Amino acid sequence: MAHDEPLHKSLIRDTTAYFAYLLLVTTLGPFQFGYHLAELNAPQDVVTCKKRTLQQSSLSTSLPHCIPMNTTQFSVVTSIFTLGGLIGAISAGSSCNNYGRLLTMRATTVSFILGSAIETFAINIPMFCFGRLIAGLGCGAAIVVVPIYIAETAPPKEKGLFGAFTQISICLGILVTQLLGYFLSEGNLWRIILGVAGVIGLVQLVALTLVPESPKWLAEHKSPQHARHILQKIRGHRADVDAEVKAWNIDATEDDISEEEALLSAPPGSHPASNPKAAAQSIGIWDAFTHPAYRPAVIAVVAVMFTQQLTGINSIVMYSVSLLTSLLPTTASLLIVAVSALNVVVTALCAPLSDKIGRKTCILLSITGMGICSVMLALGLLFGVKILAAVATLVFVASFAFGLGPVPFILANELVGPEAVGATQSCGLAANWIATFLVSQFFPIVDKALGGQGKVYFIFAGFALVLGSFIAYWVPETKGKSGMEEVWGKREARERME
Repeated sequence: MAHDEPLHKSLIRDTTAYFAYLLLVTTLGPFQFGYHLAELNAPQDVVTCKKRTLQQSSLSTSLPHCIPMNTTQFSVVTSIFTLGGLIGAISAGSSCNNYGRLLTMRATTVSFILGSAIETFAINIPMFCFGRLIAGLGCGAAIVVVPIYIAETAPPKEKGLFGAFTQISICLGILVTQLLGYFLSEGNLWRIILGVAGVIGLVQLVALTLVPESPKWLAEHKSPQHARHILQKIRGHRADVDAEVKAWNIDATEDDISEEEALLSAPPGSHPASNPKAAAQSIGIWDAFTHPAYRPAVIAVVAVMFTQQLTGINSIVMYSVSLLTSLLPTTASLLIVAVSALNVVVTALCAPLSDKIGRKTCILLSITGMGICSVMLALGLLFGVKILAAVATLVFVASFAFGLGPVPFILANELVGPEAVGATQSCGLAANWIATFLVSQFFPIVDKALGGQGKVYFIFAGFALVLGSFIAYWVPETKGKSGMEEVWGKREARERME
């Protein structure tokens, strides 16, 4: 096969209907992350009783039309979601290593259903906070385990492309909730927005019964024959999976084979018992951070994840309607729907780019664009230039979607060995959730302290400059490389000598 085979031909050959189903079902987890992240953006004024609407636009008189909150209280309700996400991200690494990717994904759906139900029927701030905390637990875990599962089941030549589906799903979640918010931000109809997430969680829980465990995880946990059987089903019966199986570097003994013959006809969701020896080989979060062989990768992933949030994307996702209303009083909500749609389109169109021009190049171009647009947005809001503010918002989001949105989620799988992927991903996502909390909690406070008018975006521009410079120096390119030794080269060897 030619090295430069057109993408559409390789996709047609490598992508089966079964893999498409797995991709659709598993990425409902990241969808929930985007959905919950933005669900309070459009209806903020209605939820907090700042905007009163007609009583006939309501679901039920038994539930209050709004929950009175000031700016600080609303910031707490918004940001506590990230606390749940942080806890979920930290716990998911060991969970998906020891108990499997599939079981961890099933657990996230319980959080989606329960958290959304509590939010929907919330009658006060503590109840609202508790619901968002529970939903955050599932979202934090999903953002860790789903990219790992996709990387371990996607066709090898299109890992970058399918890895971008994590971010595409997040963007779709944001778009759907912004659309619902545009039409349902009145009375207590905003509760429908919160309830929809629970329904989606229930659908995913049922659909996961037809999803198998990751073949790579099965192989590492001494079920190589069963793993090969699952991989063959994902790739198609005529596909040659020998190269992928060989890359696992795991040999099946005769005892393994006789033990696993009964598993070959098991249903997709069957789950072998965890192997204590394999579990012991897994690297924990603390070990990954302190071991000189893994520390450079952890620092790289953490830096990129911090940058993803501290360049300001969630200020647009969470607070853009209230931010732009003073400048665009009649079109702010519609502009944000357009921004969310643009985010989906650009992320999808640019998904193959990381496989073509490289992961690091995409990230650096993305940071540069966001930094420039932060300055433009600040100037547009400061001097009341509507067209500049609108264009800057659109290009800001497009720049994020180009690289800093999708690429960070695939880096952990390419910077460390399989034994440390879960821990490294957890470290990175923990950093991501901490940064998300900082933005969600303090953006409105800092913006108000600076007198509003978008001055806070000068701070985001500064973060882009500093963090972008560090990434340019520290983070290696992973495109076309296999194994952490090849990715890190001499730096890896030097770290081992510490």
